[in-house]
Amino acid sequence: LLQSGQHRLLAGLKRLLLTVNRAVTDDILIAFSPTEGPSRLKTTEKGKAGKIHLPREIFRSLINKTVHVVVTVLNIQQLGMFKEFNQTAQVLDNTVVGITVGESSISGLQEPVQLTFAHRELPRGVTPQCVFWDPSKGQAGGWNRSGCVTQPGDKGTVCSCDHLSFFTLLLIPALDVSTAKALTVVATAGCGVAMAFSIFTMAFCIFIRCRFRFEETVRINLGLHMNLMGSLILLNLAFLLNSGLSGRAHPSTCRVLGGFTHYCLLCCFTWTALEGCQLYLLFVKVLGIYIHRYLAKLCLVGWGFPVLVVGVAGIIGSYGEYNIHTMDHQVIANLCWITSKHILVHYITNCGYFGLIFLFNMAIFGVVTHKSCSLQGTGAVQGYQKPWKVALVSVGLFCLLGATWALVFLTYGISSTAMLYLFTILNSFQGIFIFIWLVVLYYPKTRETTGSLSYIIRHEKTTTASQ
Repeated sequence: LLQSGQHRLLAGLKRLLLTVNRAVTDDILIAFSPTEGPSRLKTTEKGKAGKIHLPREIFRSLINKTVHVVVTVLNIQQLGMFKEFNQTAQVLDNTVVGITVGESSISGLQEPVQLTFAHRELPRGVTPQCVFWDPSKGQAGGWNRSGCVTQPGDKGTVCSCDHLSFFTLLLIPALDVSTAKALTVVATAGCGVAMAFSIFTMAFCIFIRCRFRFEETVRINLGLHMNLMGSLILLNLAFLLNSGLSGRAHPSTCRVLGGFTHYCLLCCFTWTALEGCQLYLLFVKVLGIYIHRYLAKLCLVGWGFPVLVVGVAGIIGSYGEYNIHTMDHQVIANLCWITSKHILVHYITNCGYFGLIFLFNMAIFGVVTHKSCSLQGTGAVQGYQKPWKVALVSVGLFCLLGATWALVFLTYGISSTAMLYLFTILNSFQGIFIFIWLVVLYYPKTRETTGSLSYIIRHEKTTTASQ
């Protein structure tokens, strides 16, 4: 270790210092191991524990400059460093590798830095993940995987990152066979419960729509709720068919079932977005203009737009058998879904599409909650002043806007199993929450229904509560 012209050796820390004072025409290779530390590696050398590949792009701007390339190998068990709060993932060999070039921060590399972490066969039930230490994460810092690509192998895992930092390989607990079976049982039971309450909700909407005389805006809202419940019924039905037929279905049947499941999911997301748009018109835009066959036009979007997406995805052959397996390639689940070859279709049409809808709906939820609380405080609303009713209405609205689906973005990393259980259970309760919400909101106090949740401004100075 070179520091202020003196050599110091610290327990658990080993460092290599290279001086670069000319234009580098070749990539730099460095070997490292938890026991021997880092060392310069020639292209002909083999058998080293780990390897660092520094691309020449890093040094292109360093012509006629003298910089230090410092590679540090840390044993975090001895040093007591790089400990993330509530971390359950294991650091491979307790080894963290730090790379710095000069005194400036280097990021956004077109040619990534490659670190090869050598290891034997990994334990069952873990997934390797390349990460770097992010000091800005949380209060004391934490591991971050952005900008790094993980390429697992039999004798080592390659980490390709577009920046320089302190890197390591996390061994994250993955799904095993028993957990997958338990989740399947919970999801199947949850689908049955969700379908039952979705049917109850549709029947309730039809009953009060026919039994009581509501104004047109409320009738449109009820129609929206019925279509959303219909999409949930189809989605749960598609999942039950998928879990029952996948693995045994003919390839052509599996493609059709995969497309149908994708269509039902997109319909559910689209009707969730339309619910948010309706609330936007009621609270922000203030709907006061008559739209001819408004509900029919919403149905055309809610049920028609997913047809276009699924049609395009089907033309390029996106649907088929999708396997979920462990690190030792043991298959734990089969689905008729978007194949791994076209996984980009899933990220764009599902993750990206829902991400935009979620951001919009959460903004609308914030506006609705703020205005509802303001009107409750001024006494403008006479129906739901009890705190538990206000909380119940908020939870129902939260589910109506599809917030429970957002948990799927948290099903990666060290808490993936817990989040999968939570995601499965809460989505099963989505139909129950919406059913209770509608019962509290619309029945039996029909007079209070017209002054509880949404408000329509009919004139500039006169505000009339609706729904």
